[in-house]
Amino acid sequence: MRTEISSLGEFGLIDHLTRNNETANAGTLLSVGDDAAVIDQFGRQCVISTDMLVEGIHFDLMYTPLKHLGYKAVAVNLSDIYAMMATPTHITVSIALSNKVSVEALEEFYEGIYAACERYGVDLVGGDTTSSRSGLVISITAIGEVAPDKYVTRSGARPNDLICVTGDLGAAYLGLQLLEREKKIFLENPGVQPDLQQQAYLVGRILKPEPRMDVVEWLRENNIMPTSMIDVSDGLSSELLHLCNKSDTGCVLHEDKIPAHEETRAMAMQFGLSVTTCALSGGEDYELLFTIGQEHYERISQYAHVSVIGYMTEKDQGRYLVTKSGGKHPLTAQGWNAFDQ
Repeated sequence: MRTEISSLGEFGLIDHLTRNNETANAGTLLSVGDDAAVIDQFGRQCVISTDMLVEGIHFDLMYTPLKHLGYKAVAVNLSDIYAMMATPTHITVSIALSNKVSVEALEEFYEGIYAACERYGVDLVGGDTTSSRSGLVISITAIGEVAPDKYVTRSGARPNDLICVTGDLGAAYLGLQLLEREKKIFLENPGVQPDLQQQAYLVGRILKPEPRMDVVEWLRENNIMPTSMIDVSDGLSSELLHLCNKSDTGCVLHEDKIPAHEETRAMAMQFGLSVTTCALSGGEDYELLFTIGQEHYERISQYAHVSVIGYMTEKDQGRYLVTKSGGKHPLTAQGWNAFDQ
């Protein structure tokens, strides 16, 4: 059964998609259904971030389940809030869609949105819908709260601070390469069904990323305040250079310290790629890259979800990657080419 969106109208569609919307935060005074939402922050400071996902640019509906897309659209926005050491509390969701999208398809998409909201304790409080002639466009605004002046920016890193990253890197990029390869095979041979069960980790990293709420909570519990922080959406080298530029520092990054999952290493070998290149330039890992004072080294080094991968320097000392063989190469936003194996 397919229900046309036109049979409901804009407001009827919004009512239909949000009919089971429940709020969980005491600060949500007025949610979906009015001209604007009303939120009481109870004396805490407000953090706001917006991201847009465009069909054909950021996602391909040929291999992206709509439920996963809804979840990811929320998750990548929440990652920006966590990157400020803040707690996300509310989102708004705006979508532009063509008439090829049915009400049932949107219900599936919103299932993913609600799943992410429930997982991270966030309330959906508004948004907008409109028509599109060029595919699905998703815009999500995330709102968070933080204790007065306890947010972390990109500009506070100091020389000798340790550079840390959560989780592992490069998996999402290789998951994307895998999906694109299987798509090409399918288009050439529609009878061939892709078998992705053996690469569940890599595919999951690109289709259903998880923001690092756990690490932010651990840092708070251990009274470790990063001096700077950013989420890894565009690749490690690009994000680290953002921190250096904003903080007016140099850096030394050690290749042998960059964390990668064993499935990432295996798939990189299969594609004939360097796992380091995937980590430096791949993007969409949504891990957290941050700097801390050296006094926190002992505690952070015992935490399994964080790796210390280098240190900040004075700006005039440059920004370098030290390879596994001891070579030293300038760090660029595109990664680096002169591989020293």
